[in-house]
Amino acid sequence: MVQTWFAALLGVIFVSLISLVGVFSLSLQYDRLRKSLLYLVSFAAGAMLGDAFLHLMPEAFADPQTLTRAAAMVLVGIVLFFALEKLLFWRHCHLPSTEQHKHPVGAINLVSDGIHNFLDGVIIAGSFLVSVPLGIATTIAVILHEIPQEIGDFGILLTAGYTKKKALWFNFLTACLAIVGTIVTLVIGERVAALVQYLVPITIGGFIYIAAADLIPEIHREEHTGRSVLQFSFLLIGIGIMAIFLLLE
Repeated sequence: MVQTWFAALLGVIFVSLISLVGVFSLSLQYDRLRKSLLYLVSFAAGAMLGDAFLHLMPEAFADPQTLTRAAAMVLVGIVLFFALEKLLFWRHCHLPSTEQHKHPVGAINLVSDGIHNFLDGVIIAGSFLVSVPLGIATTIAVILHEIPQEIGDFGILLTAGYTKKKALWFNFLTACLAIVGTIVTLVIGERVAALVQYLVPITIGGFIYIAAADLIPEIHREEHTGRSVLQFSFLLIGIGIMAIFLLLE
């Protein structure tokens, strides 16, 4: 169990540090950053789908006696992430952003990002409770998703009127909630082993929803044939990376 705690905490701390990727994005021009994000999003979508179907799903559906429950929990995961997005992104503001008047979307983004990062911590810890190789694969999938997401979150905060320094600081604080999610899950997981049987399929639903509802629609915004083919290639590469990690199990 000590190995599980160490590996899970090490993985989630690394994921949290990804929030500081905004620092590196400052040196890039907007057009260049936007073009890079297109491929990062494709790569992240492929990695999340690959992890969900190649790593997590065989684990969740391994017991023939719990197939119905596992399938139901996958559906719960999809609905849960859908509900979170609907609840946290319903407000809009038509006033310009300034230091004195920050768009509500900035605060909403921080709240939703904090919850999302907490759930990332739960997902990572739940995977490590099953096995270290599964935890490593899931952590990598989360990291590949976090890179474009955190750059996007950083841009949202700047657009909402936050200074670069405050945007980076708040982004980092919300990222640290992933550590809280991991610790809570590890503590509960030690006492309630059955928790993992619910966390893994819920994670599958969450990954499928994020990839299909959030990331892939962004990929479809690209209409240029050459770049679309390159995006599709990055999607396949993301899936391929997760397939390679099957060798670790």
